[in-house]
Amino acid sequence: MGNREVGKTDNIWLALEIGNSRLHWALFIGAKLDCTWDTDYLPESVIQQLAQSHTLADLPPEISFPPIYRNKIFTKQENTENSEEKEEYASPLSSLSSLSPSSPLPLTIASVVPSQTALWQTYPHVRVITLEQIPLKNIYPTLGIDRALALWGAGKTWGFPMLVIDAGTALTFTSADANHCLVGGAILPGLGLQFATLGQKTGQLPQIDTESIASLPPRFALNTPEAIQSGVIYTLLAGIKDFIEAWWQLYPEGKITIKGGDRTLLFNYLQVLYPAIASCLTVEPNLTFWGIAEILAAP
Repeated sequence: MGNREVGKTDNIWLALEIGNSRLHWALFIGAKLDCTWDTDYLPESVIQQLAQSHTLADLPPEISFPPIYRNKIFTKQENTENSEEKEEYASPLSSLSSLSPSSPLPLTIASVVPSQTALWQTYPHVRVITLEQIPLKNIYPTLGIDRALALWGAGKTWGFPMLVIDAGTALTFTSADANHCLVGGAILPGLGLQFATLGQKTGQLPQIDTESIASLPPRFALNTPEAIQSGVIYTLLAGIKDFIEAWWQLYPEGKITIKGGDRTLLFNYLQVLYPAIASCLTVEPNLTFWGIAEILAAP
């Protein structure tokens, strides 16, 4: 589901989701989501460089595609039939410069970090999406813009009722009914944050890196690292299962999507422990960008 079109436009523009830990980028050609990538937070000097970019080839290296993909358009697609990520390569990046994007490239932002939002508002051609622009009903003022956009993008794509699970720095559940009315959700520390908290806030427990966990740990561990993995992972998965079952009690035909940096890892674990539940999940990393495109395409 990496490529998707909403509406009809002919411009080239960037979307930026400012998350709690990183910047998430998307390149759109008109209404088509062409590719996505992530970067660390960036200094104001790089923002000024971006403002002076005349073509995609002029993008500052700190913002542009990862080095291995500099001359290729890179997208990832995921599905529920198997959790392997599929890499697709399209035309070289240089060919896009012939489409003559605006200078500077238009930038649409959705942010959950006010200090970062203020930094990017110095960009000369920027639009910041606010909660009031999202056509969900019954939303509350402090609902995260990323949660609202992801829910709107998922619901407009697959239909409502919809539950979105975001497996990022925080693990969140966000849902809406068939009338596009916010049902509500929940927030808890994500997988990496739980590991980091134990490593940083205790005297002798080690720091666990999620990237080092290839498979489910033993439930009853015989060493400290695996005991931490067991406690965090099995409890987190049980919580996800409980929320999904509660969702289906409310809306038996309700749909579920999962996004976020830990989406594939958690989906793989769910396939092992709860295959019936995993088979009903749609894995899609770009829901927030889909939501942004839906908002911009609305009359």
